[in-house]
Amino acid sequence: MMSIPASARLVNLARKSCIRFLSTRQQQNEELSRTCEYERFYSYPAEPGFVKNSPFESINIPNCTIDQYVWSNIQQWENKVAAVCGITDRQYTYAEMRDHCAALAVRLQKMGLKQGTSIAVCLPNLPEFPIAALGALEAGLVVTTVNPIYTPDEICRQLLDADANFVITTVERFNVVKEACALSKKSIMIAAVRHKATEPLPEGAIDFAELINPHGVDFSSLQRPNISIEDIAFLPYSSGTTGLPKGVQLTHRNITSNCEMLKAKTGDISIIQPTTSDYQDVLPCVLPFFHIYGLTVTLISKLWHGCKIVTLPRFHPDSFLNVMTKYKGSVLHLVPPIIIMLGHHDKVQPRHTESIRIVMSGAAPMGAPDAERFTSRAPGVEFVQGYGLTETSPVVLMSSVGSNNYASVGEPLPNTQAKVVDISDPTRTGLGPNKVGELLVRGPQIMRGYHNRKDATDEMLHEDGWLRTGDMAYYDENNHFYITDRLKELIKVKGFQVPPAELEELLRDHPKVADAAVIGIPHPVNGEVPRAFIVSKTGSEVTEKELQEFVAGKVASYKRLDGGVEFLEAIPKSATGKILRRELKLKYCS
Repeated sequence: MMSIPASARLVNLARKSCIRFLSTRQQQNEELSRTCEYERFYSYPAEPGFVKNSPFESINIPNCTIDQYVWSNIQQWENKVAAVCGITDRQYTYAEMRDHCAALAVRLQKMGLKQGTSIAVCLPNLPEFPIAALGALEAGLVVTTVNPIYTPDEICRQLLDADANFVITTVERFNVVKEACALSKKSIMIAAVRHKATEPLPEGAIDFAELINPHGVDFSSLQRPNISIEDIAFLPYSSGTTGLPKGVQLTHRNITSNCEMLKAKTGDISIIQPTTSDYQDVLPCVLPFFHIYGLTVTLISKLWHGCKIVTLPRFHPDSFLNVMTKYKGSVLHLVPPIIIMLGHHDKVQPRHTESIRIVMSGAAPMGAPDAERFTSRAPGVEFVQGYGLTETSPVVLMSSVGSNNYASVGEPLPNTQAKVVDISDPTRTGLGPNKVGELLVRGPQIMRGYHNRKDATDEMLHEDGWLRTGDMAYYDENNHFYITDRLKELIKVKGFQVPPAELEELLRDHPKVADAAVIGIPHPVNGEVPRAFIVSKTGSEVTEKELQEFVAGKVASYKRLDGGVEFLEAIPKSATGKILRRELKLKYCS
């Protein structure tokens, strides 16, 4: 009798498990869930004003968890490469990745991690990232994604807030994570990913390779938790419209519905081409998977399509161009600073761009001249812009393929509504075309709320489902939306969020600082950089360099005070004590 490969056995087991899971749920809940879903979205009471609906065909909300969603079509491409490291070339096929995820799920459960427990994935873009995330979800756990370049203090803060009991990181970052765990005063296990089998494992680390090794695993022992699509899956951190980072509760439904929305045909050319026996879209992934844009848009949604994910742990022009030459990237998800670099870099040649079909830009506004400079180097490439937030899983607006309207961030995605409201109008009545106000959105991709922060949730998310984006916008007569300014205080550095409150709190902790304010100022490459305004303590002398070095030693590199430090006699504040950042910008930065 012919033996069946382990990968095929596991695929069949997963398929049968999924069928059993769905059949039980279908008998009891599927029809009701689907009916409630559409009723829940479309039965909002009529309201005065202008509410913009999506021009795209509505989607069906997947009635399964994220891991089940990703693997639902695996039999069509189980021998195709799922993820490959753009630096070391180590890779996993879809069948291998599926095996490793299930093995990890079994072992995490056997280690005593219960349904709903949070684990932290503190990894750069590596082929092991999706294994860590999807394996944890299959075990019924919640994944909080952590920026691997964070300092021990920053990691510790997130571990405590998320109540994480397990961390997956790299050998290089093990000591930093270990220090963060020590600062937390909690007993937290740490698994380390090795780039090569010969790489030494740090003392006290669990070998991630052993956790995901499928040999000897009794897959039938995997306990399928009774998980609802409304349960929390990911807990990334965002500052929302203001304040310190907060855990954003994203459910299985949030993520899978946004993945379905991204499949909307927005023109004559589809963003992703079907994977066949002789074709597979290739995505060089430099946008970090710990960020929601990288996680949903470039990773999870593309694994569903059977794409080849080429991971890059950090952006460097040479390594990115090498990957483009070697792997022939066809779809690029980028941010404006990278697009600007590609438009100017003297090493960019036709061999680097000839395979590109689609470029999607997000995380920050993209100027038309910068987009046109890039597309002039890549003839025939279609350019798409998207808009969203961590709190929206992330995409809510997207332009059509071939529109070439670089100034617009597009129209609402399927099942999504948007409106622009006057910030001084408590009724939040929608404004008409070409009138600037705050952008509000609602749809099935909107977060459940902020973790342990009901006050912040209530401020951001209204009872009628509308979420405040904190961005000023307008739409034209064709219902194309445009972002004009930010109400919220976040500073966007290379697409990363820098909350001013975090840096201000840190600066006020300096023994020579009495008060501090931080704003973002324009930067030609990074978009924005933080600039500090300082009131020194009486009798103390502190220099710009001293404060820059103080901050640099405690935060990730993109949060450093690269915009400089200015000393004032007093920080301008409102009667309630709120820092008047707009006044600082107008007075000192215009």
